Amino acid sequence: MAARAELAVPSVYLGLFISSLPSSLSSHLGEAKNIPPYPGPNRMRDCYCTVNLDQEEVFRTKIIEKSLCPFYGEDFYCEIPRSFRHLSFYLFDRDVFRRDFSIGKVAVKKEDLQQYHGKDTWFPLQHVSADSEVQGKVHLDLRLSEVITDSGGVCHKLASRVLECQGLPIVNGQCDPYAAVTLLGPSRSDAKKTKVKRKTNNPQFEETFYFEVTRPLSHTKRQFDMEEEDVDKLALRVDLWNASNLKFGDEFLGGVKVPLRALGQDGVHDAWYYLQPRDNVGGKPVKVDELGSLRLNIVYTEDHVFPSEHYSPLRDLLLHSTNVEPVSASAAHILGEACREKQEAAIPLVRLFLHYGNIVPFLSAIAHAEVNRTQDPNTIFRGNSLTSKCIDETMKLAGNHYLQVTLKPIIDEICTDHKPCEIDPVKLKESENLETNRENLRQYVDQIFKGITTSGVSCPTVMCDIFFSLRESAATRFQVDHDVKYTAVSSFIFLRFFAPAILSPNLFQLRPHHPDPATSRTLTLISKTIQTLGSLAKSKSANFKETYMAAFYDYFNEQKYADAVKNFLDLISTSGRWDQKSIETPIMLKEGFMIKRAQGRNRFGMKNFKKRWFRLTNHEFTYHRTKGEGALCSIPIENILAVERLEEESFKMKNMFQVIQPERALYIQANNCVEARDWIDILTKVSQCNRKRLSTYHPSAYLNGHWLCCKTSADTAPGCTPCTGGLPANIQLDVDGDRETERIYSLFSTYMNKLVNMQEACGSRSVYDGPEEEEYSSFVIDDPQETYKTLKLIVSSVQTLEQQHTKYKRDKFKKTKIGSQEHPIGDKSLQCYIRQQSESSTFSI
Repeated sequence: MAARAELAVPSVYLGLFISSLPSSLSSHLGEAKNIPPYPGPNRMRDCYCTVNLDQEEVFRTKIIEKSLCPFYGEDFYCEIPRSFRHLSFYLFDRDVFRRDFSIGKVAVKKEDLQQYHGKDTWFPLQHVSADSEVQGKVHLDLRLSEVITDSGGVCHKLASRVLECQGLPIVNGQCDPYAAVTLLGPSRSDAKKTKVKRKTNNPQFEETFYFEVTRPLSHTKRQFDMEEEDVDKLALRVDLWNASNLKFGDEFLGGVKVPLRALGQDGVHDAWYYLQPRDNVGGKPVKVDELGSLRLNIVYTEDHVFPSEHYSPLRDLLLHSTNVEPVSASAAHILGEACREKQEAAIPLVRLFLHYGNIVPFLSAIAHAEVNRTQDPNTIFRGNSLTSKCIDETMKLAGNHYLQVTLKPIIDEICTDHKPCEIDPVKLKESENLETNRENLRQYVDQIFKGITTSGVSCPTVMCDIFFSLRESAATRFQVDHDVKYTAVSSFIFLRFFAPAILSPNLFQLRPHHPDPATSRTLTLISKTIQTLGSLAKSKSANFKETYMAAFYDYFNEQKYADAVKNFLDLISTSGRWDQKSIETPIMLKEGFMIKRAQGRNRFGMKNFKKRWFRLTNHEFTYHRTKGEGALCSIPIENILAVERLEEESFKMKNMFQVIQPERALYIQANNCVEARDWIDILTKVSQCNRKRLSTYHPSAYLNGHWLCCKTSADTAPGCTPCTGGLPANIQLDVDGDRETERIYSLFSTYMNKLVNMQEACGSRSVYDGPEEEEYSSFVIDDPQETYKTLKLIVSSVQTLEQQHTKYKRDKFKKTKIGSQEHPIGDKSLQCYIRQQSESSTFSI
């Protein structure tokens, strides 16, 4: 299963892309406005936002100080590693004592995400209450039985069994849950408690409580009538609490209320329930808009990925696009014509062709066709065409490591040093000197320019092959223009790759956050200069609207800069000139604080857990007492035999994984589920080519003389579970071809009306070669007959997959059991699903 109002309120813009199952989340956190002022003389706030899956924080923005209108401009993307009920956004304020206070939140239920699909929507900020912050589910078994009392009368007892809970929230770093079970009625409130389960958010209670339920003495029949007054007025309340040692008391984790009429005629009810907030939270009611609102833009999709053979017809049709003449009649090109935005088509197409090693022939074909349609060499590849979007996406996927090598060191230096670089006299601060700023900026530009133009040998092979094809097509089409072979390549490598990465390093994983405004201004000035240097324009000063930029560019009006650019472009656009060389300088891939368990190197040492700063490069994996200190432990990449998750039962701790070495395993706890997955993925990928990688591992820890998973006593015993495999060695190209084909199918299905219009346009052009109807003129159709044949095959493949999806949904609906562990009671998404299935029908052409 793969699956922007004139209001005195705060607003945050977030663009989201979510897909499930597997699911992914991409969010852009823009800015907040008109936040309620801080009470007191200093009315400004220091604010940040978080993104949460239920109550688990997976992303946090930087803190914007002393502002009621903070600008964040940060982007976040992750593959969602688990199911969730709410996607939540919290706005926090940090006071002078470094304490964090929530201003408000927006919580969108998973089943409601679809109704906000692709829309700018204002959401009012809601009050944050501990009683409303719930997640998880509970398994209950209720049985009503008839009992004869000592006096000979008839009464009934309710056996309430609390079996287990799953996914309870962790409060203040701990979860020691217990359940309070209460039988509620008009004149009763009998309460009982389970034992406290320590250090687990998936407690196994297995405790049964008995409550006496009175009935009329005349009742003697064995079959219970649920219409009787006694039962109708009774309900069982189960509340989950976190046992706290703090003086403020235990924390409420969530609860459920089950009316006894749910027992049915047989007096038995066994079901899972989603935990709910308290019925009456209490406290002063908060008026709508009193806390402000957030502006969100959410796109939500769900993908069900079938086994690979189901996609063969559509996948083969798409991959055959490189051989279709003309390429405008191919399935891939037709997808680009049908989609509203070229980016929609580019992302899955590039990933699919990369997965099957066919990206260079595909891009060469569509680029050659676009060059032949271009009349002016000065406009080559300047539009947002399918070609330009596909090459952008390819460079983003294949070139991330190249950016790390080329730009990251100097970008880090710029963001750390904060040297003044403003050269606009109007924006210059009183304390700053214009000439000093110009010199600072010139040095930065020189460093970055040298880093780029000497990095040709590090350019990924796939990018070089693409640039070679662009160069050849452009030079053949415009033989009179001798510079077109350079501008065709520089329009991508400088204008669409290096310049955007310098401008927004956080979008290219070069920095964790968006730079502060002053640094962002410096990067903007550098990006403009580098872009112009790489463009090889004949009149450089004319490229700048600002006179101060034209004056600054005089520093670089030497022939050596143009020669360096041409030499660099020659190198990266000459296919097969050199073998890819390894980079000797260690490249930092990921770092951050996590908690690790002592490895027990000392015979009598304490095997406790400690917070450490972890750092991963392409050479080694190390941890340090704190950031900047020397390494306490260094693990060479070649010594990493496997990286796998560690079962929670080992240490009663969530989000743990293990880095397995020849003699021992290093047990590590990440801060959240997304971070754990990121570390596992990148560690696995950098060590994927190690010759001694394991094929099996132990999913649990070795404790008390044996492995918890298989009970084997020898600590050197071979693993009992197959290792996770199949991940490619290239860090950036972890692609699921079937998932991308499913997404392309979804796009074709969404734009089916456009495919029908294209078929009609093909028919019209085949019989009538004259002025076209307006609705057909927007399509690129070079060969109507070939295009029509391809469209017919596309429609047939889409209809077949549509039928398979409909059958799958019907079968799933038949097998769905409300109250099961997969579909607990209280899950409104299930109710929506049931309603949709009753109204579903198959789209037909």
